[in-house]
Amino acid sequence: MFTPLTIGRRLLAGAATVGLTATAVVAFPAPASAAPRTVYVSPSGTGTDCSSERPCSLTGAQAAVRALNDAMSDDIVVQLADGVYRLAQPFRLTAEDSGSGGHKVVWRAAPSARPVITGARAVTGWSVADAARNIWKADVPAGLDARQLYVDGAVATRARTQVNRADFTASSAGMRFSSGALSYLNNLADQSRIEVEGVNSFTDRYSPVQSIRDNFITMQQPAWNNNNFGYDTLMRPHRAGPFYLSNAYEFLDSPGEWYLNPRAGTLYYIPRAGQNMSTADVELPTLQSLVNVGGTYSEPAHHITFSGITFTGTSWLGPSSNQGYVDQQTGAYISGNWNWPGFDSCHNGCTQFEAARPHWQQMPAAVQVSAANTITFSDSRFVNLGQTAIGIGNDAGAHASGVGLGAADITVTRSEIARSSAGGILVGGVRADAHHPGDQRMVNRDITISDNRIHDLGADYRGVVSVLTTYVTNSLVARNEVYNMPYSGMSIGYGWGANDAGGSNHYANRGLYNYQPRYTTPTTASNNRLIGNYIHDVMQQMNDGGCIYTLGWNPGAQISRNYCLRTNGYFGVYFDEGSKYYKATNNVFSNTGTWATANYWGGENMGNWTVTDNWSTNGSTNVTNGDRGNVVSGNVTVTNGNWPSGAQDVMASAGPQDTTPPPTTPQQIVGAQSGRCLTVPGTTNGAQAQLQDCTGAAGQTWTYTAGKQLTVNGDKCLDASGRGTTNGTAVIIWDCNGQNNQQWNVNPNGTITGVQSGLCLDANAGGTANGTRIILWSCNGGSNQQWAQR
Repeated sequence: MFTPLTIGRRLLAGAATVGLTATAVVAFPAPASAAPRTVYVSPSGTGTDCSSERPCSLTGAQAAVRALNDAMSDDIVVQLADGVYRLAQPFRLTAEDSGSGGHKVVWRAAPSARPVITGARAVTGWSVADAARNIWKADVPAGLDARQLYVDGAVATRARTQVNRADFTASSAGMRFSSGALSYLNNLADQSRIEVEGVNSFTDRYSPVQSIRDNFITMQQPAWNNNNFGYDTLMRPHRAGPFYLSNAYEFLDSPGEWYLNPRAGTLYYIPRAGQNMSTADVELPTLQSLVNVGGTYSEPAHHITFSGITFTGTSWLGPSSNQGYVDQQTGAYISGNWNWPGFDSCHNGCTQFEAARPHWQQMPAAVQVSAANTITFSDSRFVNLGQTAIGIGNDAGAHASGVGLGAADITVTRSEIARSSAGGILVGGVRADAHHPGDQRMVNRDITISDNRIHDLGADYRGVVSVLTTYVTNSLVARNEVYNMPYSGMSIGYGWGANDAGGSNHYANRGLYNYQPRYTTPTTASNNRLIGNYIHDVMQQMNDGGCIYTLGWNPGAQISRNYCLRTNGYFGVYFDEGSKYYKATNNVFSNTGTWATANYWGGENMGNWTVTDNWSTNGSTNVTNGDRGNVVSGNVTVTNGNWPSGAQDVMASAGPQDTTPPPTTPQQIVGAQSGRCLTVPGTTNGAQAQLQDCTGAAGQTWTYTAGKQLTVNGDKCLDASGRGTTNGTAVIIWDCNGQNNQQWNVNPNGTITGVQSGLCLDANAGGTANGTRIILWSCNGGSNQQWAQR
């Protein structure tokens, strides 16, 4: 008998607790009752029966729930059959879709099913457009535009060319170039679709082109002026990273690049090595958001759970307008017209820029929750999304409902958030209603983000983090694993101290308080905790960040028992401007830059930190005992890997733990597509794993250890060959050595992913025959990446 290869999937219908808040609906004890009512759904469902014999559609299920949920005696379970649910418009749930009497409406996968809710359409019918350049094309609906394309589960790259900033001279109208090598730009087609992208220090900016002629690129407004005043600006960044011209057919020159011509309804793509366009899974987004959960402050959405569902396939089009994308801080951005100073006078701050600060906006998430309480997402996947994956209680402008904030008792747990264009989970807003609400029902409170794997984000908007909590009361971000991030790992707090009680003299000198109050009362940020997270391989593209980053006051904040590993030379914990009242204890910092640092520049009202009993592989810090009310003691510098037992305990327990331990007895691992076993021929180091008929031979019986190793033949470990982290890396056996290329996450969705690479165990090219080689490949939901145990 088969069971999915998991680390303990749980039924979720009974898993919710309610903390009473100003927005909460009173939870009554559930009376004894019969089994929950089940509403059945399938991708091809029609009608109103919603029975197992005649399932309905998602919208049909929504109507059925509304007919049942006024007086519930038990949960209502909406059971989604396997398959792909393609949405024509975002799926919105309000107070009308909520549970009653303390019971929940549970939207969950059918047993062994992995339903996918997507805002994309499949693109087929590919043919060669330019054989010499290996460019292929396919027809799509005319008028459809998108900023993302997903091919075989990975975010593809919009056609672009990297150029040298020094070849351009900027002015208020645009950029002039003189290099003859760039003269071809004058002749590009569809010039108004071209964009300039600047990867800077902590911002990643996009500004659209209006036209190119006579060696001058005229830029669209207001994006150009907005991108060139303030800090870390497009043309005068604090750190000059890559500079691109993107989104022209003529820029198609590398495998994995694509271009869309909406007017003609034609999509172009250059396949990667090994991709067959007759079988490739190509998904073009049609929606800008996917699921919106929320009502009003008087009638919030409540008691709704999602479980075992994949959310995918969106593209936010905001940056494609004349506003561009004027990145400021962890995804917040500027738009609109302002009183711009002279072009050369405000690349490192000015009073006019401060007028815009109180009006920054937030990127609308793919899955949005606001004006809601007692909402849970569990055992799900959020992948291939064109913006922030999950937005919880963000500002009103970031919600399709027009009602922001007001999120309470929201949980995201045991899920994967990965391979998307921006950040993972953004909790809270950045505007005045978030930090000093006029209505207490707006306060975001009691948020739990736990036991998730969050990785490979920021493909298009790099200045983002895995989880950011801004102005929130009582949040817990615990036991998550975070890796492969372009900027900081996790971030807590916001506002640089400018919105905290008493304000900031530094920001008074900048002129901020000409445009907003200098508050005398605290913000809503308090009792926010980062505990037991495993954060590694971050800061891979940006700078001025670290493993854990803080801003502003946060009374009661805790940063404890986190394991930070490899920050590309950047900081461990980084207390930035205005940070106050943080307690950082019992954390491990391995292979980071300065393990604890504070940006005291302009942050006169910061400190009161407790930084005690941490372990680090370097002794570099500018956070000292007694300075600014700090308590700093008991911190240990570790050399030669001689970690004390307390540090070893933190390292072993960090990351997802809310699971049942995997079986320790040897078992076969069977491909869901092939029905054949994961096998190694012989016991020689370097032997590549392959598919073979299941016979129970020694090379087919695997043990999953507490150290996340998959062992076979007694002392051999499943190994990513050469510590490879790219598609096509061979999966072999090797003597067990404890390195992370021999560590594997066995996931609730049936995939097995490398701890080092984040890539999936994959039967090469979808093969099912004996001898099919096993490799690493970007996770794409294919059945050749699904495994079961028996």
